[in-house]
Amino acid sequence: MVLQHFERSVSLPVPAAAAFAWHERAGALERLIPPWEKVELVAHEGAPLRPGSRVTLRAKVGPVTSEWVAEHREYERGKLFSDVALRGPFAHWEHRHEFSDTAEGGCVLRDRVSYALPGGAAGRGLAGGLVRRRLERLFRWRHVTTRDDLRFELDHAGARRLRVLVSGASGLIGRALAPFLRTQGHEVLRLVRREARGADEVEWRPETGVVGLAQAGEIDAVVHLAGAGIADKRWTAARRAEIRDSRVRGTRLLAEALAARARPPRVVVGGSAVGIYGDSGDRWLDETSPAGEGFLAELTRDWEAAWAPLEAAGTRRVYLRTGLVLSPAGGALAKLLTPFRLGLGGRVGHGRQWWSWISIDDEIGAIAHALVTEGLRGPMNAVAPKPATGAQFAAALGRVLHRPAVLPAPAFALRAALGKGLADEALLASQRVRPTALAASGYRFRHDNLDAALRHVAGRVC
Repeated sequence: MVLQHFERSVSLPVPAAAAFAWHERAGALERLIPPWEKVELVAHEGAPLRPGSRVTLRAKVGPVTSEWVAEHREYERGKLFSDVALRGPFAHWEHRHEFSDTAEGGCVLRDRVSYALPGGAAGRGLAGGLVRRRLERLFRWRHVTTRDDLRFELDHAGARRLRVLVSGASGLIGRALAPFLRTQGHEVLRLVRREARGADEVEWRPETGVVGLAQAGEIDAVVHLAGAGIADKRWTAARRAEIRDSRVRGTRLLAEALAARARPPRVVVGGSAVGIYGDSGDRWLDETSPAGEGFLAELTRDWEAAWAPLEAAGTRRVYLRTGLVLSPAGGALAKLLTPFRLGLGGRVGHGRQWWSWISIDDEIGAIAHALVTEGLRGPMNAVAPKPATGAQFAAALGRVLHRPAVLPAPAFALRAALGKGLADEALLASQRVRPTALAASGYRFRHDNLDAALRHVAGRVC
């Protein structure tokens, strides 16, 4: 068997012991799965990283689903750990993670991988170059993510560790948020719309008024992200009612249940959206700007107001007014990627409308920051500092994917496909939003430049 070798290193802003400890925390492996990969953590057996512990992953490439089982072998606390694939797509896979301190007080993480492709020389000839490029892409992304997560932890050193209840944990934002919170030392409970199956789950059925908090124990904080998808279906009268009910009624039900507890949570971060500002043209908007007009503006205003039962309880409330979240795992960007990769992308409508965007990592970073930053309360715009017009967004995505962006999606076609209300308010409306409260609170953005954000989430990290 002919082994091939891959090596890549990164400088981290903390000592080796701290970087090693981060990798041992719950959620670390999930944080290191790129958003463009369809990989799911199936099982984790044994103490993290310790010899004999095993991890099972399920990966999907096109129509093919495969399972990867890795066993940890070497372990020297603060210095190295390794894993070997027992089952997976490689004929051989061994991965060593080595940590060494630097004189400046940080450390270097060095990943060394020895691998062999199935099929011998034929396998190397057919797929060797592709595999090496994928490894380079994977480890560049992992190293940037590890570095930035550790930097976030340094920025919030001394913050209280919280027991956080999260709704919408299976959604686009929730799937990224839960492991991030765990690696930051928080404990996460998930609200699930079925019978709870573990100690980290809490049953709730908003359609019947059930919120199973009696057995949940102490809850320090809540992140409420649940709600029917805004752009998943045409806005019929029934769909509008479903969207509204899932947000306003569901939020009020949860707020009333939390307020009735002997010890209500210290803080709630409630989902909201920049849609509250309506179609505002070129005017700059911040948290003091008035609500606009339309279905989304009215919905979002009532959504935030549904937290009122917690006012008397003294709970600090933050309303997370989110813009366009950039992730290839879901949302608007995921829908745009395929036509752009095929060279069929372009601006949406006339392209002059402002899109206020945020990378998925800054979205979850803003949430975690809000949980532990006492000065944040009320509306908080979760957007990057530099919004882009629709035309600028299309051009940036084309540059990142090395594809033309010259085929527009006309407004009339969008209205025909999606319905006038959804097209006009979700895609053609203009919201030029500043993250005034978030920036003033000291949050450090990972991505304030659209090209850099798109490169990161698409796996083209510089």
